[in-house]
Amino acid sequence: MESWLKYKYVLLLILPFLFGNGEEKVSSKRWGFFGHKRINRIATFTLPPEMFGFYKEHLEYLTEHAVDPDKRRYAVDGEAQKHYIDIDHYVHGGENPFDVVPRRWKDAVEKFSEDTLQAYGIVPWNIGWMKYKLQKAFEEKNVDLILKYSADIGHYIGDAHVPLHTTENYNGQLTNQKGIHGLWESRLVEINYENYDYFVGKAKYLKNLDDHIWKAIEGSHYAVDSVLRIEKELTAEMAPDKKYSFEQRGNTTISVYSYEFSQEYHKRMNNMVERRLRAAIAMVGHIWYTAWVDAGQPNLSQLQHTPPSAELIEEMKSLDEHYLNDKHKGRICE
Repeated sequence: MESWLKYKYVLLLILPFLFGNGEEKVSSKRWGFFGHKRINRIATFTLPPEMFGFYKEHLEYLTEHAVDPDKRRYAVDGEAQKHYIDIDHYVHGGENPFDVVPRRWKDAVEKFSEDTLQAYGIVPWNIGWMKYKLQKAFEEKNVDLILKYSADIGHYIGDAHVPLHTTENYNGQLTNQKGIHGLWESRLVEINYENYDYFVGKAKYLKNLDDHIWKAIEGSHYAVDSVLRIEKELTAEMAPDKKYSFEQRGNTTISVYSYEFSQEYHKRMNNMVERRLRAAIAMVGHIWYTAWVDAGQPNLSQLQHTPPSAELIEEMKSLDEHYLNDKHKGRICE
């Protein structure tokens, strides 16, 4: 208990670092951009002292580049399927999809074919592959790759904790609830993030990593019914003109889910979004820590004061330019 109270006291002292310098505004984008940046940033403060110095030094990189995988979705073939798994595609009737889909990639390929798995999402397997890449980066003491893979894996873990990333009905398009994805991932975070409890404890070593990854997917998927049902019930109860409102974003007036509707939805889900966000933050810290331990606990203090290379900076700049160009041309919908 004494150790935990000391940990909470330290976190209170560094709260300004958790939320950045105040320049980053909440947007109506996916729970990446804003949510993903929060997850990576706060996960840094779950790490032990042996890792914290290095990660704290690169806090801004890990925060800003938490969204790179979303930017690559439009630039790199094979990226999109790394963010989700339509686990319900594999069942017909009352079967439990987690009894149907093998956890080992080789077994899943043998049962369904790699083309099918790629078509319906590979996020749980991708997280495992990313952990191994991060572990190798630690072993090689490669600063660029440690930063790149740490930022990326945080993003994929965040996605795995979103219920609508685990279903074919990912945006309510199959149940006449189109737009619910943005409501759950963005709007609720947007108006409630300052009230969330971000104290998730210290990073722990995950002995059976695959079990923890699939448990996260199960937790997300088992929440899908509630996500859809509660929104439908609330929509039926609330007058249509009360469900949406208009807000000014820059020079544009946009339609958003009203504050009243959003907060009632948030309340009826019993703070589900906060719980999934907290679980994602904790798991990011756990997997960063596990990769470091499995790499032999290299001395990261030897890597401090080593900035990202010019090559990595140029790669990130090129990705941003490509993303902004696609956005300007209307290829990207947000």
